[in-house]
Amino acid sequence: MTLNELQIASANAILFLAFGCFLVVAARNGISLLQLLLAAWVFATRTKPGRSSIELWRRYGDLALPVSVIAPAFNEELSIVESVKSLLSLEYPHHEVIVVNDGSKDDTLGALIRGFDMEPHERMQIAALQKTQIRGTYRSRRYPNLFVVDKENGRKADAANAGIGFARTPLVCVIDADSIIETDGLLRAAEPFMHDDGRLVAVGGTIRIANGCEIEGGALRRIGVDTKLVPRFQIVEYLRAFLSSRVANAHTDTLLLISGAFGMFRRDVLIEIGGYRHDTVGEDLELVVRIHRYMREQKREYAIKFVPDIVCWTEAPANLAGLKGQRSRWQQGALETLQRHRRMIFNPRYGRIGMIAMPQLILEDVIGPPAEVIGYLVIPAAIALGILDPMMALAFLGVTVLFGTGLSLGSLALEEVQLRRTPTARDLYRIGEAALLENFGFRQMNLIYRLRGIRSFLRSDTKWEAVPRIGFNQPS
Repeated sequence: MTLNELQIASANAILFLAFGCFLVVAARNGISLLQLLLAAWVFATRTKPGRSSIELWRRYGDLALPVSVIAPAFNEELSIVESVKSLLSLEYPHHEVIVVNDGSKDDTLGALIRGFDMEPHERMQIAALQKTQIRGTYRSRRYPNLFVVDKENGRKADAANAGIGFARTPLVCVIDADSIIETDGLLRAAEPFMHDDGRLVAVGGTIRIANGCEIEGGALRRIGVDTKLVPRFQIVEYLRAFLSSRVANAHTDTLLLISGAFGMFRRDVLIEIGGYRHDTVGEDLELVVRIHRYMREQKREYAIKFVPDIVCWTEAPANLAGLKGQRSRWQQGALETLQRHRRMIFNPRYGRIGMIAMPQLILEDVIGPPAEVIGYLVIPAAIALGILDPMMALAFLGVTVLFGTGLSLGSLALEEVQLRRTPTARDLYRIGEAALLENFGFRQMNLIYRLRGIRSFLRSDTKWEAVPRIGFNQPS
């Protein structure tokens, strides 16, 4: 090959990469736009839920199925007492709280024992789904519906499985120990099961950022917005994820993820499939995908729903160091799930999950992050070499930065019209400001973290990086 032919081949390869990256990013944002529009339509046409807790209680107090709230906890000493108080104060007729101390290295167990006057209590485990040893079980002298399991460390999936095995109720609600559920959240999550014909197996809810909020006595006293940019960027991300994509995916029966921070499940189905897997860092995504796979292979009718009015507040990483581990883990977990359930991809046997949801996950988590990073590098280089029109750079900027900003502001508008969890105009302005700024640095940093997750997946690195916590009501 001559030098001229080599130059032509190189230029063609760069052009191919540039246009390929542009098309991938445009496709991702196009899907996001469709999801936003569909979510807006769902909100506009749905039957409005009951507004007050009293109204919900009058409607469903006598119909609500008993629920076990399972809270895996690892090194949650700073916030565990507040979180458990929140769980105990939930407005629900019959619920128990099972906290699973997953071999914490700090004083999480001691904080529970002191805070709730716990004493040793023998309780038989109905289904032993965990892989590690149970060290002890405790019951509160003051709260008969509070139960604590102390076990060896096995990560969150193992802890959740231990709690599922000790539960006695038909429904289980698995949450993060650092989460605060709004007082009517459990009733709202159980409501779809009350109208169910036996098909419903799981319900998810909206996750919101608690950083900047005032938490007192385990309850959310005042909604606020953190003054720091990193938590505010995550507010914008969560609005897009939960009020746009989750609502749209649930409406089209393609929902693949119920957040590990809050999800309600039929306990018998979780036991049938063996509970959460222990060999993945994305256990919440893998669980829902496996439920889809199991129910379709068994040819059983089923449904998985998302209720945006269920709001669970959780502490988000307060800085980039904490965010790095979290986002890398999410990315790695998605790739592990895709690899484990690859036979579902484009397989008509699995219906919309195989033909729509799984390919969309590939676009979002396999092709998307590398393509956008390559686009940021290749397109300017191609323009500098004179082989690409500068308008291409503007077009790429439009489908990434400007289009992304529009989607974020659209999700914020949807939240303000439908849920109205932003109390003041000043807080609304802060979130809007973050929606404008996130595309200039934060988005790109997130892509780097996701590439790091891809690297961990390729290396089969299962090391768990815990997200540093500062506790509720603490400055970032």
